This record gives sequence, structure tokens and C-alpha cells, in this order.
Amino acid sequence: MLREMTLGQYYQVESRLHRLDPRVKLMGTLVFIISLFVSQKAVCYAVATVFLICMIKLSKVPFGYMVRGMRAIVMIMMITVVFNLFLSPGEALVTFWAFTITKEGLRNAVFTAIRLTYLILGSSLMTLTTTPNDLTDGMEKGLGFLKIFKLPVHEIAMMMSIALRFIPILLEETDKIMKAQQARGADFESGGLIRRARAMVPLLVPLFVSAFRRANDLALAMEARCYHGGEGRTKMKPLKYKAWDVRAYVILFCYLALVVLTAIVSPV
Repeated sequence: MLREMTLGQYYQVESRLHRLDPRVKLMGTLVFIISLFVSQKAVCYAVATVFLICMIKLSKVPFGYMVRGMRAIVMIMMITVVFNLFLSPGEALVTFWAFTITKEGLRNAVFTAIRLTYLILGSSLMTLTTTPNDLTDGMEKGLGFLKIFKLPVHEIAMMMSIALRFIPILLEETDKIMKAQQARGADFESGGLIRRARAMVPLLVPLFVSAFRRANDLALAMEARCYHGGEGRTKMKPLKYKAWDVRAYVILFCYLALVVLTAIVSPV
């Protein structure tokens, strides 16, 4: 299951979305996330659904490959949905023992599940269509205005890019450690939730050791290549907006305007 996590991975294929400037994709992800929190009306989510489907079609990334990565967050999603379902006050629908399911709770639970799903799919779409190097360049260029406030923009972008890149690496490392311990008799599947959580504790020490070792190797490699930050560095492929990037910005803000307008006008 851990190896099926798609967030942070890059899926190499030729598509219109892959060729977009990384700054456009970063802005698109931000706009999409904002649109999910604009309103909790069904029509707004319908608009977001159509937009997300169109983007997945443009990316040419197999939908099954993206959905497969959702299995890793099913538990988090279930906990969030349960809390919304039973702890939201409102008009009671079903009551059993000490629990009450309300109309508002049911609505919040459904919309929360949709929102979390779309957040993961939208974020994964950005990383699946953007290489780590392009992501770093896009962040640095997009946050360039922060240099006015003496913020180390290049270093911030580099750290965020490395963190995203390390997600699939650490997941793969966790999967290898689990299989090695299972071969020695460890049991991660049987028992209740608490027992399985305790069984995962022995994974932490070798995982932290591996993470620190990889971080140290990366630091040594960067020093060996005379990396000293972004000051004075040039780009082999400088980012330049093209005609399709401008059109993409127009589409993004039209989409956001449509969601906001729908949230204001629509009664449901």
C-alpha cells in the first residue's frame, strides 16, 4: 500500500499539462484548493469535479494510477468523516446508543470526504506532471517577490522540492523495512488498530536512520558539486511564459470566478 502513494512522484508522458510552465501549475493547484473551500454547496463541487476531470484528461496520467494512491489515506479520511458525522450538531436523523447522526453531520461528512479526495488528487496531479527541478525553479521564480523582505527564496524552494521528492523515497524505504521485518517474523496485519499501531513502532528507528543517512548523502553530494545556495546561479533552461501558459491563467481565473459566482447564486 505504501508504495502506491503517488504524491511526490513524477509520471513521464507527453501531454499539454506536462509542457505547462511550473508556475502555472503551482498557481493552478492553489486556485483549485481555494475553490474547494469557497463554499459547501453541491453545485460548486460539481464544477470542481468537471474541472478536475478535464485536467486529468489533459495530463494523460491514467486515472487508475492516481486513484491507487488514495489507499494510503483511507484511514485518515475515515476518521475525519466519522468525527464530522457524529459530532456535528443539528437536526437528528438517526440515534443509537450515545451517538446521533444529524442532517448537518451527514452533509459535512460527505463534503469533507470529497474535499480531501480532491485535495490529494489535485496536489498529486501537480507533482505527477512536474519534475522536481522544474518545481524548484517554479517556486523560486513565483516567490521571487519575497526577496524584497530578505527571505531566502531559493533555499525555501529547494527545501520544499526536496521534501516532496523524499515522500516516495521514504515510503519505498518503509515498505522495504516492513518486508524485511515480516521475513523475520514480525506481524503488521493481525490484531486491532492499537496492536497494529504498536507493531509499527519498531519501524521508526531504522526509518529515521535511513532518512538521516540519505539527507547526509544528499548534503555531501551538493557540497561536492560546489552548491552554495541560489546567489549568482544561472539556469540552463530559464522559465519563460508561452501563449498556452497565458491561456491557462485565463482558464484558471475563469474557473475560480465561476465557482465564486455559483456559490453566491446557487441555493444548494
